[in-house]
Amino acid sequence: MKIDGGCHCGHISYEAEIDSDKVVACHCTDCQTMSGAPFRMVAFSVADGFKLLSGELKIYVKTAESGNKRQQSFCPECGTPIYAAGVEEGPKNYGIRVGSIRQRAELTPKLQVWSRSAQHWLPDLQEIKKLEQQPPVKATN
Repeated sequence: MKIDGGCHCGHISYEAEIDSDKVVACHCTDCQTMSGAPFRMVAFSVADGFKLLSGELKIYVKTAESGNKRQQSFCPECGTPIYAAGVEEGPKNYGIRVGSIRQRAELTPKLQVWSRSAQHWLPDLQEIKKLEQQPPVKATN
């Protein structure tokens, strides 16, 4: 599937070819911390299937919970995560952050990984009250 995307501020834009049957929800503690959410959605592309169209990515190398070193690539202006990749030699897969993909509404996870780190309350989300938008917030003293 051909996708395109970019960062929140518009500094970074890209296009890529992904396998929409290999979209995952990752519950590892690294993804929780770096996304600020209980899990992160990831779509995979081989390195030559990813093309940076504008901007220059900032790189941060992190030893993941798995023990593997992972290159975290993000916008240096607004901090939007774009992808992660291994740092080892040889062919690379890019784990593109689905939140940065323009076609994200078309992508459904097919697998959950690191489920042992998943937040225990996630199954209950379907049962709680839903609002279409955020309600007005009143300042309190």
